[in-house]
Amino acid sequence: MIRMENVHKAFGDNHVLQGMNLEIPKGTSMVIIGGSGTGKSVALKCILGLITPDSGKILVDGKDAQSGDRDAFLARFGMLFQGGALFDSLPVWQNVAFRLLRGSLKRPTDEAREIAIEKLRRVGLKSDVADRLPAELSGGMQKRVGLARAIAAEPEIIFFDEPTTGLDPIMSGVINDLIREIVTEMGATAMTITHDMSSVRAIADNVAMLHAGVIQWTGSVSQMDASGDPYMEQFISGSAEGPIEAVR
Repeated sequence: MIRMENVHKAFGDNHVLQGMNLEIPKGTSMVIIGGSGTGKSVALKCILGLITPDSGKILVDGKDAQSGDRDAFLARFGMLFQGGALFDSLPVWQNVAFRLLRGSLKRPTDEAREIAIEKLRRVGLKSDVADRLPAELSGGMQKRVGLARAIAAEPEIIFFDEPTTGLDPIMSGVINDLIREIVTEMGATAMTITHDMSSVRAIADNVAMLHAGVIQWTGSVSQMDASGDPYMEQFISGSAEGPIEAVR
């Protein structure tokens, strides 16, 4: 579903992606791991077309991600943002139904609200949450609202940017399980960026280790612990010793 071929991206003298190659088969869940500043978010933004690569090719379902109808292209994606990114001034249901209330996916207001409440229930929130404002919700509930919004338009591809950041271990486990269940139910193709190894083990079919702008290792989650790759082994163990230099 997604293919990156020798993708390069620099910002001035900062060469972030330096020949990134990645394949995400349709209907699978890929988790990209790596330290801060290694290019994970830049890769995601390049796929979405929010950033234009300097060179290389990105294909989504066999077509160039940089060409064609942008609205139709983006309509295929759902996104769970790292910080939730909910609109403070809108009630929860309007946050969830945001894409259904405007643009090419627009639905009648009553229908959009019904879909929003259905998606809230799917992520474990009761219908009475629909009319609250985001500020009235806990961090875990806000993350669930963000997940409900990500799936509201039934996307083919879903991106999860650090889905458990700021959550306690129990709530992180709940969110990980929800993500896995929903991706499987929808048959969606998923790409997750995370530092959290518990998320990797819960969400991933396949794992890719990004360091210094290139994929150092990729394989199934079952192969991860015996990868034999020094970058992967250091990241899993959390050791200060290895090819990944700790920023002091």
